[in-house]
Amino acid sequence: MSLIDLANPTRFLALAARLLPWLALVTVVLLGAGLYLSALAPDDYQQGATVKIMFIHVPNAWLSMFVWGVMSIASLGTLVWRHPLADVAAKAAAPIGASFTFLALLTGSLWGRPMWGTYWEWDARLTSVLILFLMYLGLMALWRSVEDPTRAARAAAVLTLVGAINLPIIKFSVDWWNTLHQPASVMRMGGPALDKSFLIPLLVMAIGFSFLFVTLHVAAMRNEILRRRVRSLQMMQARAYQGSASSGGATSQAVGAA
Repeated sequence: MSLIDLANPTRFLALAARLLPWLALVTVVLLGAGLYLSALAPDDYQQGATVKIMFIHVPNAWLSMFVWGVMSIASLGTLVWRHPLADVAAKAAAPIGASFTFLALLTGSLWGRPMWGTYWEWDARLTSVLILFLMYLGLMALWRSVEDPTRAARAAAVLTLVGAINLPIIKFSVDWWNTLHQPASVMRMGGPALDKSFLIPLLVMAIGFSFLFVTLHVAAMRNEILRRRVRSLQMMQARAYQGSASSGGATSQAVGAA
């Protein structure tokens, strides 16, 4: 089944119904294995047991940016290719991305308190991630504030593409500016700097959270398609009611005139 075939909402709903149970199963298995391996990971010689916050914080931080990237691609689908499900994909991803970003900020603050002596510091990495979180909230508010779905989709797509400028700022902020945040230790030139006892649980958790995103995203897209169908039916019923009311009023006027 190609992407063109998935442009049909009915076909997408059928595919989602088949995939969701398996996606949920794989997500549970991966996250369970990741949590088990994380619990077995040794304490860091400097950070102690607090280093294990990394296994939650880092996947959420990665996904906070990844989800915005997915929304940016969907925005191109809305503006350029006019894909029928592009706006559905972007709108469904926004609350999930906002949740990942919030968890990244929360766990980062909890990790920073024993390491830095403070829950928050206005350095480049933390500030740019906070801006990303606010942009997620702004997009969600935009979709709710504009009643016309077509106008809302285009406005949200433009804002999403403009906001994508923040992604490289987040990624390279630790290289461009002097910050408290540690530099990249996994995706970097020369290979990962983490020991396998930390790297393997981290990668399993990252894959598990990625499957969690896919599962939630497919489910949210299904719900958004159904919500739009219900809205269309309600509008059709409202127009039919207005038409019958107006025709009934015209008939009564004609009878009165006779």
